[in-house]
Amino acid sequence: MNKETNGKISRNSILIVFAVSLVYLLNSFFLIGFKTDQLVLTATFNICFFLSPVTRKFIIAFSIFIVYWILFDYMKAFPNYTFNAVHIQDLYDAEKSLFGITYQGKIITANEYWLLNGRTWLDILSGIFYLCWIPVPLAFAAYLFFKDKNLFLHFSLTFVLVNLLGFIIYYAYPAAPPWYYQLNGAHFLPGTPGNTAALHKFDDYFNINVFRNIYEKSSNVFAAMPSLHSSYPLIVVYYGIKKKLGWVNLLFVAVTLGIWFAAVYTSHHYILDVLAGTVCAMAGIFIFQKILLRNSSFRKFLDFYKANI
Repeated sequence: MNKETNGKISRNSILIVFAVSLVYLLNSFFLIGFKTDQLVLTATFNICFFLSPVTRKFIIAFSIFIVYWILFDYMKAFPNYTFNAVHIQDLYDAEKSLFGITYQGKIITANEYWLLNGRTWLDILSGIFYLCWIPVPLAFAAYLFFKDKNLFLHFSLTFVLVNLLGFIIYYAYPAAPPWYYQLNGAHFLPGTPGNTAALHKFDDYFNINVFRNIYEKSSNVFAAMPSLHSSYPLIVVYYGIKKKLGWVNLLFVAVTLGIWFAAVYTSHHYILDVLAGTVCAMAGIFIFQKILLRNSSFRKFLDFYKANI
């Protein structure tokens, strides 16, 4: 973007914003079809960009997360199961072999155990924790935007990097979630829609459709490994510690452990998926901190980005 003069937006900046908005909407229409979410995203970006200098800097900074959302959404156009075989039975067998629980004379997975021994209070608690997987990272990013621009960029770019690593694994190793195996066994059914799994109990208890609305928009059912739900809060914990947030970090740790448990309890992920998610987060943090930040060209990019937010 060209810099502003006396608070005014340059003509080139206006043209770029309108062009990018139009290209995004047209590209989305032809790739995955029209959705109201696309209009909401475009309208939000444009309103924030033109409303005031503060909202403009804010939305430019958060464009990092917008790029992540668009990439995730576009995965619908290129299902990972068209690139590699989906792992269903072998993943289930590995989970049971490594983390199986002996219950009533049989070895079952932790998902199957909780399916048989669920509790209403755990249904509610798991739903609350699972609702934190995006709001907590975004709220933390907003805090850093106003308090520490440098750490904001480090956190945001690490977040996107971890997602890119996860997306690569999704295509290299398509994996069915536990609820899929519970419903369909080892039979591969392409085009299977998203499923709330045990999270429907949260919706049913409060007579709402929060998780139903979320999972009906799922970009890819066969993307259980790694669990990026498990990656996100760990990134927050790492940068929370770097920011020295004290007792707030204990809250972040509690949310992380809660999401890990909820992922297994609700049959959305195996323990293996959660472990893979934590490894993915640690790998992303390592690559960013130990490789990218030591690259002079990348540091120049960070300086340029920071100067514009």
